[in-house]
This record gives sequence, structure tokens and C-alpha cells, in this order.
Amino acid sequence: MQNDQTRRAMLRAAMAVPFTAVRGSAANSAVTVGLIGSGGRGTFDAGWLVQNPDARLVAVCDIFDDRIERAKAKIPIANPKVYKNYHDLLASDVDAVIIATPVFLHPEHFEAAVKAGKNIYIEKPAGLDVAGCKRVIQVADSADRKLNITFGFQQRYGPCYRKAKAVVDGGGLGKVRMGHAHWIKGAITGNEPVTPRPTNEEDKIRHWAQWRDTFGDILVETYVHGIDVLNWFLGGHPDRAYGIGGRLVEKRGDIMDHCDVTLTYPGGIRGILTGTQFTPTAYRDVKETFFGSKSVVETAREYWKHYRAKDDVVEEKEPREITAVGLDEFVKRIKEGKPENTAIRAAESTLTAIMATMAVDRKREVTWEELMKS
Repeated sequence: MQNDQTRRAMLRAAMAVPFTAVRGSAANSAVTVGLIGSGGRGTFDAGWLVQNPDARLVAVCDIFDDRIERAKAKIPIANPKVYKNYHDLLASDVDAVIIATPVFLHPEHFEAAVKAGKNIYIEKPAGLDVAGCKRVIQVADSADRKLNITFGFQQRYGPCYRKAKAVVDGGGLGKVRMGHAHWIKGAITGNEPVTPRPTNEEDKIRHWAQWRDTFGDILVETYVHGIDVLNWFLGGHPDRAYGIGGRLVEKRGDIMDHCDVTLTYPGGIRGILTGTQFTPTAYRDVKETFFGSKSVVETAREYWKHYRAKDDVVEEKEPREITAVGLDEFVKRIKEGKPENTAIRAAESTLTAIMATMAVDRKREVTWEELMKS
């Protein structure tokens, strides 16, 4: 409840900012955006952003020339300003930045963008360890209340997800008893080339997704999406976690390729996360299911279902890619002067994923209190 009150207080403070306080002329013209990190995810985000007539991608920043050139070839923009140092981009007059850099750099880059007074759309997770998440919370709390701060938990913006959440909040499920998050998909074969542990900064950044000290492991970097939905629908972070996991197929780096985690939320409600990376590519099961005393809802990036009775199932398809929806809302809030700061809830979901990873590593139950003291 304290965390919820903190979020509400921060939101009230942000909403109190008058329309005229929006920085620059962003409220009256296209929002100018710079991309920090032009790898796969950054290019993906920017590709959707440029389809919004109220936004203009005007700058691209990366330390690698090949990634800059690849991004310029994939994103339909003409002659963006190119930066090799993100501090230089932050010193420019762009209204907002998309940050899509390796996980271990998120707290540092987030803090720099806040201090520069930029509106921020930053990819999840908040960080890879407790210290990084606490840093994000502290920085977010110090941020100018006119800034829009959005983390890339795009399920929060999907229309189908929001309809399902409204059913839960309206009592349509009855008493909620359990939530399941499935992240079962084919992402690796076990035949990927094995690279040695990085010995220099370039290799560290190019191969960041293979090592825990830069990636945070699969629970923190990837399955955190499912954990965020569990936290959202179940009303906050869990009290404790227990889990198992390991490496069955993955030969690169030191990250897990599967896990099963049980999260216990206030009131004894259970959250179950099951994830694997090595199923055949023909099979994919990425979704969340919430079980109540009266009915069940199922959510995914592409649809939602409400199982109301044996022969009464309502289903609706998601009309658009939810990342595009999240980015459009980010731009709209900037133009309308309606700030949002999602950093605390993003950090809480990331911390939940870290707690789950700790439980797997330690082969015992880990509590939220132990997590926060670690």
C-alpha cells in the first residue's frame, strides 16, 4: 500500500503541472526524439515511432558504426544527426529520448537523461541488480514532475490487456486465487557459436546478452514482462519467491535457459512463472492466465479471452502491435502535457524478477525483505 500511495502521490504531483510547463514547443509541434542504442530493440522501437505523425526521430546514438548504419537503413528517416557519445545527444535540444541500451547500463543512462531534462522511453528492465533498481527509484523520485518517464512494459498499454484488467478490477473473476505467466518459446537451439568471456569493453557490449553481469539472466531481462503483468493484475509485488531453473541446452555465457518460479502475493495469492527458451520454433506459448472463483481471463500480446462459463468464452484480438500503442501514448502525453512516471512500478517488477533469480540460485525461498537488504 505504501508503494501504491507513493505512486499515486507522484502522479498527483505530476498532473498538477500546468499545460504551459511542457518543455519547449513540444505541445504545439512534432515531438523530436533521439535514439540511444541502435541495436535490434532500439531499431524496432524507432521503426514504430516514426509512423506517428506527431513525432520525429532526429538523432541516433551508438558506439558502433555498423549498428548506426544498419539502423539508418531500416528506419525510414532522412539524415538523422549521428552521435557516438550519448552525453552529446542529451545535450542537444531533442524533446525526448528512447533508451535501448544493454541492461547493465540502464540505471546510468536513465539518470543522465533525467538530469538532462528529457522525456524518457526506456526499455525494460530497470536494472540487473538491487543497487541498480534502487538507483532508478531514487532518480525517478528526483525527476522534474513535468517529465514523461515510461519503461517498455508495453503490455500495460495494450487495449486487450486493459480490458482484461478492468474485468479483474470490476470483480468479474470473483475472488482472484492464482495467476500464471508462461514464457515458453524457441529462442535457442544449443548450436549457437560459443564466444569467450569478454576481455574488453567492445566485446562486453556486443555480447552483453550472454552474461549475467551484463544481462541479469533470462528472468530479469525477458521473463520480467510476465512478472510485470502478474504484479499489475495481482495488485503489487509478491512477498516471497521459490524456484528452480538451470541450463539444459544453452552453451553460451552463464545464463539460464529454463525456470519454474512460485511467487506468493499478499493474501496467499499464488503467481506461477514458467519459462523455457528451447522449444521447437513451431511452438510458442507466451501468455498470462488469471484464475478466480467465478471465471478466468487469459491475456497475450495478440488477444485476450474471458472464460465466463463452459460454453461462454469471449475473445478479442489486439488491433495493433502493443509497442506501437505504448510509444504513441508516450508521444501523446508529451504533446498534451499529461506526465506519467512509471519508474517505481518498473523497478518493483524488476526487483521481483531479481528475487525469483535469487531463489533459483539459492535453492530456497527468498523474501522481499531479504532481497531489499541484499
